[in-house]
Amino acid sequence: MCDPNAVLDRLKALHPKVIDLALDRVLRLLAALGHPEERLPPVVHVAGTNGKGSTLAYLRAMAEAAGTTVHVYTSPHLVRFAERIRVAGRLIEDVELAAILGECEAVNAGQPITFFEVTTAAALLAFARHPAGLCLLETGLGGRFDATNVIARPALTVVTAISLDHQAYLGSSLAAIAGEKAGILKPGVPCVCARQEPEAMTVIRREADRLGVPLLVEGEDWTVAEADGQLAFVTAGERLLLPRPSLLGWHQFQNAGLAVAAARLLPVPTDDQGLGRAAWPARLQRLTRGPLPALLPAQGELWLDGGHNPGAGQVLARFIADQWSGRPLDLVVGMLNTKDSQGFLAPLAPLVRRLVAVTIPGEANSLAAEQVAATARADGIDAAPAADVTAALAELGGLPGPARVLICGSLYLAGAILAENG
Repeated sequence: MCDPNAVLDRLKALHPKVIDLALDRVLRLLAALGHPEERLPPVVHVAGTNGKGSTLAYLRAMAEAAGTTVHVYTSPHLVRFAERIRVAGRLIEDVELAAILGECEAVNAGQPITFFEVTTAAALLAFARHPAGLCLLETGLGGRFDATNVIARPALTVVTAISLDHQAYLGSSLAAIAGEKAGILKPGVPCVCARQEPEAMTVIRREADRLGVPLLVEGEDWTVAEADGQLAFVTAGERLLLPRPSLLGWHQFQNAGLAVAAARLLPVPTDDQGLGRAAWPARLQRLTRGPLPALLPAQGELWLDGGHNPGAGQVLARFIADQWSGRPLDLVVGMLNTKDSQGFLAPLAPLVRRLVAVTIPGEANSLAAEQVAATARADGIDAAPAADVTAALAELGGLPGPARVLICGSLYLAGAILAENG
């Protein structure tokens, strides 16, 4: 058996009829597998709303630049499920992935378990069977009851920027969501925390105090700035000029600074030069291959970003205002019905010439293109629906001027685009 997709499809059928965020199912499976979560190299556990994947990409690049071998678990994937599991520096091979998923399926013996829980157990099992110097784990949803929250004593926890997202599961306020994210904190284990809104920071600080967690916070224990094209990382004792982050946007300076602060606490070698080598797709990524870029006129630019919540809309708007003011900007947007489309689009409204909305292909939970367009118009954006991305780009290609076109609103839409244009 070398095709993991058949096993993945069967595992989806085990999903409980009612989703309740809890750890009992994954802990039961891990115990039956011999507790692989107890046989890992030093673990960095990362929670937050935005910036988790980018921060992990910087940490991985810094560790690998120093010769440290790294396991990485992230979600969701964009094109292939194997993107979620990087074993000792390489994406897991299909043969091993199928075998480990099959083993987890057999041990689980048909009991209810969520898809994320069983695939997280599979990732931890793969990591436990291969030597590495470091293990990076990204939460999937929340933190307190996330399936990754099974490491009794990680080397370090990291909390990235928190904003409103997944309110149906995590709560309707920043304080409630921050409480779930802070659930990854462990007694006595240091936590490195991005700058937060006061409502969220109060909750995180209270939980850190309760657990005796040494808490290092952006803006208090370190700051970052752009200096002569480099990243200036400043603490009480030093000012370092480090390589410019490889990913675009001011928010990536903040994510890179968070990674640098975390790296200073790790028990393994890291090298700051890795900041300039990190790769993380669908984060302000320019598309130059495949059929879609050819639909734009000469000098047109096609970009892709997976941002999909109000916080992501704000950082995109800042980047566009700072870096892209020289030519018209048009958007192609598709979003899930579980996301705050109005909150995502509102910060972008003053910066956009035209928006064309699409339904995300193959996604049952996609907002209809007409709904996205109506939301955009309510935010003051000139908007209309289109049958698909190809039709959207064809319409935008007829507008005057060498415009930039940004496809955004969903990682699922980004995955569909990268499958043919990555």
